[in-house]
Amino acid sequence: MGNQTLVREICPTTTQEWVKKGALLVDVREKDEVSALAFDVLNIINIPLSEFEERFYEIPKDKDVVMVCKDGGRSLRAAGFLVNHGYTNVVNMQHGMARWVQKGFPTKGNTSVLTGSDSCCSASGCC
Repeated sequence: MGNQTLVREICPTTTQEWVKKGALLVDVREKDEVSALAFDVLNIINIPLSEFEERFYEIPKDKDVVMVCKDGGRSLRAAGFLVNHGYTNVVNMQHGMARWVQKGFPTKGNTSVLTGSDSCCSASGCC
C-alpha cells in the first residue's frame, strides 16, 4: 500500500465549537436528504457525494472545514479525498446528522426522517 493520510475526526459538540469560530460545514448528503432535514448553521454548503469529484474545488483550502453527512461514513470518504488533494484544514464529524439531532443541536426540517437510524451509543455516553 502507498502512503495514506488519516483523517482527523471530531464529535458534534466539538463541531459546534468549530462552527462558532467560523469553520465551514460541507454536507455531502444528497439534495433530497438536505431538503428533508438540514443543519441550521451559518457557514454551510451542500456538495452531494455524487457530485463531489467535480465540485470539491468550491471548498476553500484556507478555511477550517468540517465534513458532515447522515452517519459520518460518506463525509469521511469525502474528507479523505480532500486530504489526498492537498487540503490540510479538514476534519470529519463522527456520527453525522444522527448524533447532531440526538444532541439537540439546531436543524431545519423534520428530524423524524432519522427514525430507525442505528445509534452507536446512549446519549449520555457521547461527547
